[in-house]
Amino acid sequence: MNRRALVRRPGPRLADGLVTHLERVPVDVDLAQRQWAAYVAALQAEGWETVEVPPAPDCPDAVFVEDTVVVYGDLAVISRPGADERKPETAGTEQTLRELGYRIARIEAPGTLDGGDVLKHDGTVWVGLGGRTDRAGLDQLRAHLAPLGAEVVGVPLTKVLHLKSAVTALPDGVVVGFEPLVDDPTVWSRFLAVPEEPGSHVVLLDERTVLMSTSAPRTRELFEGRGLRVVAVDLTEFEKLEGCVTCLSVRLRG
Repeated sequence: MNRRALVRRPGPRLADGLVTHLERVPVDVDLAQRQWAAYVAALQAEGWETVEVPPAPDCPDAVFVEDTVVVYGDLAVISRPGADERKPETAGTEQTLRELGYRIARIEAPGTLDGGDVLKHDGTVWVGLGGRTDRAGLDQLRAHLAPLGAEVVGVPLTKVLHLKSAVTALPDGVVVGFEPLVDDPTVWSRFLAVPEEPGSHVVLLDERTVLMSTSAPRTRELFEGRGLRVVAVDLTEFEKLEGCVTCLSVRLRG
């Protein structure tokens, strides 16, 4: 199976990125560049080919490339970001995925949808509602994915920027989250509370390996106790901007 990941370099205006649920603090852009390079190197070391989306230097949040698209099978649904400042970010992602041979669909006005609001696992697609994604965006995504057999489920969201700021899924389908930031854990039949907020975010690298932040050492121990292999990366500068391991790439399988 081919394993590729879209990534996008941090731009010079990274420190001006949007924050909604956190107090703004200074971002060390040089350190962020080094952390991004280490993140990309970690993906590559685990057998993932990285494909760079063209830079968007005028868009401070463009490094969070996950928000620009939802990929399901051979279909790339280009998002329509809920923040107007981020709408120009999608063009480069669409160009790159078109060149990779993906079919293209789009979320159209007035709907909005950020890719970070979309959690996929085993045919179910959960979509966070209440922040950057609205009901019209969800309905359009459902229509695009229905021919591919996906079940799309809306999830209430009030405490974090994106759904995947609150929850992600382990390889076995267990959904993990920091419970104070999860509106309704009963949405998932198998939910595991983690002891640290950054522990809510994992990227699945293979059937037994996850990528996560070094900011959640107790959660790492919890995952390793479940038999998972953990690759940890330092993302402090992106975490200041409500970013995490999932935001920085779009994983493509197939």
